[in-house]
Amino acid sequence: MQFEASVPDYLSGDFSMYLENMTSYADPENPDLLSNYLTKLFEQLKQMPLLFNGMVDQLAMAISTKVRIDSENLAKIVFTKEPSWGDVKPFVGVHADARACITEIMTHAEQDLKKAILLIHFYNGYDTTPLKAEADESEQDQNDDYATHYDGDNY
Repeated sequence: MQFEASVPDYLSGDFSMYLENMTSYADPENPDLLSNYLTKLFEQLKQMPLLFNGMVDQLAMAISTKVRIDSENLAKIVFTKEPSWGDVKPFVGVHADARACITEIMTHAEQDLKKAILLIHFYNGYDTTPLKAEADESEQDQNDDYATHYDGDNY
């Protein structure tokens, strides 16, 4: 399910880092790279739940495979103002093997957890397809002139 939503200003910096990290590990030549990295990251977090305190993008990566977000219903929240954890929490499910870790984070770093969940939510709905660049009219005219008036040899 894809939905379209722009990332709110209060998440833009963290989202940018999260997006960059996730795409840098998504290697078509090594499709398991991202999955293996996220697994290792979560294992570190599980040993020390507050490891990524203050590093929301890293926390989001570490828990991304351990939470299930009801993005369809979460998207109904108005994100112009930052929602509270109480607004977000009903739309989050946690895998059994991550509950103790997530509970620890929720107890001591609720704000970071909420932002991490929101990063995952917006990332899941983010279209990473590059936009086609529109040709500049003057550039197109030059290309047309070049194609019709070129008398040299082809290389």
